[in-house]
Amino acid sequence: MAKVAFIGLGVMGYPMARHLLNKGHEVTVYNRTFAKAQTWVDTYGGRCCPTPKEAAEGQDIVFTCVGNDNDLREVVLGADGVIHGMEEGAVLVDHTTASADVARELHQVLAVKGIDFLDAPVSGGQAGAENGVLTVMVGGDEAVFARVKPVIEAFARCAERLGEVGAGQLTKMVNQICIAGVVQGLAEALQFARKAGLDGEKVIEVISKGAAQSWQMENRYKTMWGQNYDFGFAVDWMRKDLGITLEEARRNGSHLPLTALVDQFYSEVQGMGGNRWDTSSLLARLEKSAK
Repeated sequence: MAKVAFIGLGVMGYPMARHLLNKGHEVTVYNRTFAKAQTWVDTYGGRCCPTPKEAAEGQDIVFTCVGNDNDLREVVLGADGVIHGMEEGAVLVDHTTASADVARELHQVLAVKGIDFLDAPVSGGQAGAENGVLTVMVGGDEAVFARVKPVIEAFARCAERLGEVGAGQLTKMVNQICIAGVVQGLAEALQFARKAGLDGEKVIEVISKGAAQSWQMENRYKTMWGQNYDFGFAVDWMRKDLGITLEEARRNGSHLPLTALVDQFYSEVQGMGGNRWDTSSLLARLEKSAK
């Protein structure tokens, strides 16, 4: 069993930290809103600290799961960042969906202090975090990954190393490209079914047994058909992810016309007040434009 800290108790980090505790690891948590960290401890056990630095002191592994590149730099390199509390030989595992650039930056800075680093963004959404079945895409040293993989498996059904530092974030960009296209296709399909007077649930029951099947179809068609978007992975976060992806594509010469188009569709959803709606709310945009 390991001594670990978990920095960032959002919709993903809150249950991820719980799974670590349930597997017998010694868990210390930190959250920017301290009351949330205290509630986590009151509910599950473990302990909480008022700063990332204090949470990281004496830990074998520090996990981070925050909002964006700047948030990540703050909790790692800031005046009270984990870098000031971690000891030589410890490992920082970052589950934030961030840029490959910030992953490489942190790796270089931490290496000076003898601290290992893995970029390890996740996929599977809030439900995956709650059920401990996330997919974890990892970049970093193979031996370091082998050392921490048994701990990561507390909340993952699949955790794989894709290459050196940065490869995890690049793989997460591939993941988001795929999701953007699939959700838009599903939204168009459901609008077409409704306009054609079809029974949406029966249609999906049939086509989900064939080549059209996808995770989005299986997990989102009922809520989309019922026009329920007040849950799940927020549009604001998806736009953040797609922005990182499109910036990387400009650098490496990739052509992502569909991804860029769907990103603009999400900007229209934001304009409808859907900033915190689930990404499946692309259907709401279509239905509004059809009126």
